[in-house]
Amino acid sequence: MAFEGLTERLQKAMEKLRRKPKVTEADLRETMREIRLALLEADVNFKVVKDFVKTVREKAAGADVLKGLNPAQQIVKIVNDELTKLMGEEAVPLNKAKHIPTVIMMVGLQGAGKTTTAGKLALRLKNEDHARPLFIAADVYRPAAITQLQQVAAQIDVPVFEKGTDVDPVEIVRQGMEVAKQNHNDYVIIDTAGRLQIDEQLMDELANIKELVNPDEILLVIDSMTGQNAVNTAQGFDDKLDVTGVVLTKLDGDARGGAAMSIRAVTGKPIKFVGEGEKMSDLDVFHPDRMASRILGMGDMMTLIEKAQKNFDEEQAQETMDKMRENTFDYNDFLAQMDQVTKMGPLENIIKMMPGMANNPALKNINIDPKQFAHIKAIVLSMTPAERENPDLMNPSRRRRLAAGSGRPIVEVNRMIKQFNQMRKMMKQVTNGNMSGMQNLFGGQMPGGKMGQMAMNRMVRKMKKDKAKRIKKLRKLRKKK
Repeated sequence: MAFEGLTERLQKAMEKLRRKPKVTEADLRETMREIRLALLEADVNFKVVKDFVKTVREKAAGADVLKGLNPAQQIVKIVNDELTKLMGEEAVPLNKAKHIPTVIMMVGLQGAGKTTTAGKLALRLKNEDHARPLFIAADVYRPAAITQLQQVAAQIDVPVFEKGTDVDPVEIVRQGMEVAKQNHNDYVIIDTAGRLQIDEQLMDELANIKELVNPDEILLVIDSMTGQNAVNTAQGFDDKLDVTGVVLTKLDGDARGGAAMSIRAVTGKPIKFVGEGEKMSDLDVFHPDRMASRILGMGDMMTLIEKAQKNFDEEQAQETMDKMRENTFDYNDFLAQMDQVTKMGPLENIIKMMPGMANNPALKNINIDPKQFAHIKAIVLSMTPAERENPDLMNPSRRRRLAAGSGRPIVEVNRMIKQFNQMRKMMKQVTNGNMSGMQNLFGGQMPGGKMGQMAMNRMVRKMKKDKAKRIKKLRKLRKKK
């Protein structure tokens, strides 16, 4: 994840603060120094860092924080609040036209991921708004740019309007808009040309397209791995085009993350989406408050819950919750849940959204091989129907048969069964609202300290609220039947 280095340094600074029975002015100065160095190393703009540290220090010293109860926790809260403000406070939705089509212009330098991001955005609009988008291929310069857009569009079943590479891009856009109006497309996404660097010819062309279509959105796609250069790029495009929002790509890569924290502060333009994966579904709305929590190692439970709700079948999820509570969760349920979890993305990314897990030493550099899921599946599928329905049947002779049937070592079979039993026990306690099972898993203390406990309590309340909604919905469905 882009913020791992920053998260680790900030967590260490905060943990050092938490261990002190009393926080002095000297302790506060030392913590501010650590925060400043951490932000600068993450490639955050120097002026942004200077203003951020000054604001945090003034708030921590000016509100009698040091004399109050739990000063360390109050300082963590101030840092969290200021990080959130720095990145924009709240998520900013797409601008939509009063009458269709809504026109979205994708701009940016070559290699930032414009075309792929256009595809991800179109898929998101299709899934959320049941929209009928149309792509306009306006990049006539880059070799195979039109072919790439067509390949992306084919994956998500979206039409592409193109006129080859010998027609002026402004004319292509004009004709494409006519087609969109005839076909009543809800959205038009214009894939414009990029350059290796900002130049006058590129900007003139983009300005002419903007003047022609008067787009509702001009989304600047920026590669977050370019660090401080991302801010300079954002300023260059904004000065010429007055962009309406930013999309950060490759936020899952080996980036220091400073761009995400600098762009809003320097340009005033909101980050609307972030790309954190290679799949077409890997485009998420940017939530500053959630990103701040992730940076401070407090997890991102709301995004985790949303991912689960998007990928899990509600009725099946309710049945699974009931089975966990009643301790009747079996290997058939386990297989079904495993399939749904893998749809949410790489497991290591999911784990790191849990409070305190981003830099947990046990998970440092964790990389879960997808083959492990295949091995677990092979073991479970080697069981008889009776064994899958009754996990307590797993005696030594049955385990040896499973090892032979699945082609996996007996040690691996024993480990899988042990982990399944531990998970079943823990989830029974969690679904009943008892966090002791989760605490025992982490040696009697919730990861992320009190902040982790608060985040986990929020998750449990959310689960209970969602459960009540699902029960109500199921009752309505049953009445209709």
